[in-house]
Amino acid sequence: MTAKQFKIVIEKHSDGYVAYPIGIVGAIVGQGETYEEALADVKSAITCYIEIFGETMLDDAPVEIFVTEAEVAV
Repeated sequence: MTAKQFKIVIEKHSDGYVAYPIGIVGAIVGQGETYEEALADVKSAITCYIEIFGETMLDDAPVEIFVTEAEVAV
């Protein structure tokens, strides 16, 4: 098994942290009460996901991330 770098977004919410990787086909989410717990959870989820579905689920193309704000009527 080799190591691979992933870009991971970690969001802080009022009830904890949510983490998700960029560049993987499908939905993978980790969560925890702390930043570190959410990061550890999503890393574990990535490993499990790749073991089940294979490395073909990885998008090897360079990934760009954009964060913006948009007004939406609710």
